[in-house]
Amino acid sequence: MTPLSERPNSALLVIDVQNGVVANAWQRDQVLGNITAAVAKARASGVPVVWVQDTGEDRTPGSDPWQIVPELDPADDEPRVQKQYGDSFEDTDLTDVLAAASVGRLYVAGAQTDACVRSTLHGAFVRGYDTFLVSDAHTTEDLSEWGAPSPDAVVAHTNLYWQFQDAPGRSAGVVTVADLDFAEV
Repeated sequence: MTPLSERPNSALLVIDVQNGVVANAWQRDQVLGNITAAVAKARASGVPVVWVQDTGEDRTPGSDPWQIVPELDPADDEPRVQKQYGDSFEDTDLTDVLAAASVGRLYVAGAQTDACVRSTLHGAFVRGYDTFLVSDAHTTEDLSEWGAPSPDAVVAHTNLYWQFQDAPGRSAGVVTVADLDFAEV
């Protein structure tokens, strides 16, 4: 249970699912379908969906690479957080957005698994949030030509090690979209 005891609510955090980030992502269409299903479950449960958009490289706000992919449909009343660093909490208003909704438990989906998703998972966990990775709703691109593992190995390894994440007073783990139940705590 999160040490943020005054924050009993959950949120779904969707990280960097932007045209310029997931254009060449591993299993792009399948992962986007899973993210769509996770968003639908969150909305049906009254759980806030928070959209994170990276503004680095060619992702200038308003540009096509910055836009959230057309397959997803953020609601006008769902918060959007703009970030410049891998960890979605660094130098953003994400903490304030989550505090305003009394959120102490995060479910994380998005891209890139080996960069912004991992950084944000760790950032949330060390800040006291119960932090769960939606195991079939994150992806990365193939960076193996530069010595990185294949994308399927990156995703599998991240799912493996996050299920064993542990610290005093906090919970972490992985959950598939099919097993995602925001009513369970």
